[in-house]
Amino acid sequence: MTNRNVQINVEYLTRVEGHGNIVVNVKEGKLEKCQLDIVESPRFFEGMIRGRSIFEAQHITCRICGICSCGHTLASIQAAEDAIGFTPSEQTIRLRRFLLHMENLDSHLLHIYLLVAPDLLGVPSFVPLIASHNKVVRRALRLKKTYNNVCDILVGRHIHPISSIVGGFTKLPRPKDMDAMLDLLKGSRPDIEATIELAKTLKFPDFTRDTEYVGLVSNDNIYPMLMGDIGTTDGVRMDKYGYKKITNEFVVPHSSAKHTRLSRESYAVGALARLNLNYNKLHPKAKEVGDALNFKPKVTNPYLNTVAQLIECVHSLEESIELMEEMKKTGLNYDEEITVGLNENNVIPVKAGSGVGAVEVPRGILFHHYEVDDAGIIQSANCIIPTNQNVNNIEYDMKKLVPEILDKTDEEITLALEMLVRAYDPCISCSAHFLNVQFVNR
Repeated sequence: MTNRNVQINVEYLTRVEGHGNIVVNVKEGKLEKCQLDIVESPRFFEGMIRGRSIFEAQHITCRICGICSCGHTLASIQAAEDAIGFTPSEQTIRLRRFLLHMENLDSHLLHIYLLVAPDLLGVPSFVPLIASHNKVVRRALRLKKTYNNVCDILVGRHIHPISSIVGGFTKLPRPKDMDAMLDLLKGSRPDIEATIELAKTLKFPDFTRDTEYVGLVSNDNIYPMLMGDIGTTDGVRMDKYGYKKITNEFVVPHSSAKHTRLSRESYAVGALARLNLNYNKLHPKAKEVGDALNFKPKVTNPYLNTVAQLIECVHSLEESIELMEEMKKTGLNYDEEITVGLNENNVIPVKAGSGVGAVEVPRGILFHHYEVDDAGIIQSANCIIPTNQNVNNIEYDMKKLVPEILDKTDEEITLALEMLVRAYDPCISCSAHFLNVQFVNR
């Protein structure tokens, strides 16, 4: 370590969703300040759905994020159904798993190509790649369009989905829709294979920090995204109702996003956490890709979250094709379609209760918790977002990284820190919550 001074102040980090700043101060080789400032305005979604029906909550909460709309929809629906004691059909569960896979593919590929690739290819943004790597750019946009189109067919649109509601779906895909989705998915295989070949040529920073990884786990052979218990690489396991004991949220002065911790000073969620917990449950083709990319859990290099996302893309694609082929073969039960407010046979009984939704979205495990009265009206709500579970861990990564790279220039240190934050694929706007302040003697 050198005895140099370093001052870094990155205002509004680029190629991430939302606004965050990196602040680092090193004086005579000693790290005095190292933090990720989340400077987004508070979000009020938990307040917005208080007093609203559980049957409209998902249409509000999906607006929390334009990238993870489907994930918020499904977490909201799961919490609502859990609160009133409703059990969805196996067909509904399969279609919801399929929907999560589409969101995973869309979001992961956006992150890999548009947000991370410029760093690894030595350019400041995605725009210069249009000239230098035109085929790569076209492939990225083609893939994103493909999975958006599949979502459009299944739930009306990818951003703020329409037909996925409490109880099931208002519109189920017809045979021609299933054929169209299968054609799109199978047609994307060559582009995914080309993405894997590109990944083999990329060099990721060599940095490790052992931490606790948190995500859904299960006793079956299904890679858990939609349902399961909460598990960690430190051996903690509990059902989803203990989510507050897992997250242990607390506030810090420099962030409008709460921080979390469990067995250690911090923990991580996301694709890397999921693979560290559930690698053996991946689709065989995804495991083949993991082997080809030399991914061997437990992986503790946060930069390799991008590699984990690519492995998950293969899993999501191949399992989605299998799910759709199975449903096409057996056929769908269209009697399960829900005609809201019109079909008395599809009226869902409502009762008072408390329900938790725990769903793996692209950036990690997402929690929705609703308290509902006997009319199905939400009395209170709590949402814990993956990014706000990661920001504390990002800071501890930064604190370990900076002393290790003090021999580099200020520009190189800045880039390494920016790349580190981007590796987590943060959704900063989603993570900012309102702090309830009570004034004493006022």
